[in-house]
Amino acid sequence: MADEIRVAIRTDADVVTARQEARTMGAALGFTSTDLTLLATAISEIARNITTYAGEGEVALRVVREGSRHGIEVEATDDGPGIANVELAMQDGYTTGNGLGLGLPGTRRLVDDFELETAPGAGTRIRMVKWTRA
Repeated sequence: MADEIRVAIRTDADVVTARQEARTMGAALGFTSTDLTLLATAISEIARNITTYAGEGEVALRVVREGSRHGIEVEATDDGPGIANVELAMQDGYTTGNGLGLGLPGTRRLVDDFELETAPGAGTRIRMVKWTRA
């Protein structure tokens, strides 16, 4: 198993590829089927945001280790327009598109660690980690 996989995100097919790669990586680490689904759903939402708002970007998947626990770090980056109002974007129910309806706050709840860096005109970087429960 590779410790890092990068997936260029330009189309819905790329979103599916990123999800599948994360599922494969997570299964090898011993993730439960529930946690694999949560991780794949979070990636879907973030990657679809890339295709919807930025046009293209990248999702990097990395195996991370901290003491005795293992996880998958997902770093989604794009050079799109950025998020003008992060506070608003992080509120439940806020949407500007037709994604899965989870939005960023829902995505944050699906993972264990969530960081967002963005600025208008400067793109967006989202870092998420899902840890195994073992």
